[in-house]
Amino acid sequence: MNNAKEMTKLAIKALEDKKANDIRIIDIQNISVIADYFIITSGSNKNQVQAMVDNVSETLGRAGYEPRQVEGYATASWILMDYNDIIVHIFSEEDRLFYDLERIWRDGKQIDISAFE
Repeated sequence: MNNAKEMTKLAIKALEDKKANDIRIIDIQNISVIADYFIITSGSNKNQVQAMVDNVSETLGRAGYEPRQVEGYATASWILMDYNDIIVHIFSEEDRLFYDLERIWRDGKQIDISAFE
């Protein structure tokens, strides 16, 4: 399994453990050089959003993956976790609807999370 797929699998599990809402995976390998996969999800409140970030960070860190950058943690409205091969976007419900990354990146290929089980 390549690093991007392994990281995605670990991140999905970490998000599911914190009851993430509507996890979406977009394969952007053929349309962008910034990453292989986007993971997009949301939480109901600031505490849940931050708990998801903490769990992803801890889970990927234990596997030896460190983020290049994490932005937005304090406000917890849109947290971006850049792991080079994958980028995890964790939103508040309102900001997810507002920014609508799924629409912006619609040229990417949506992949069912079951493909990473």
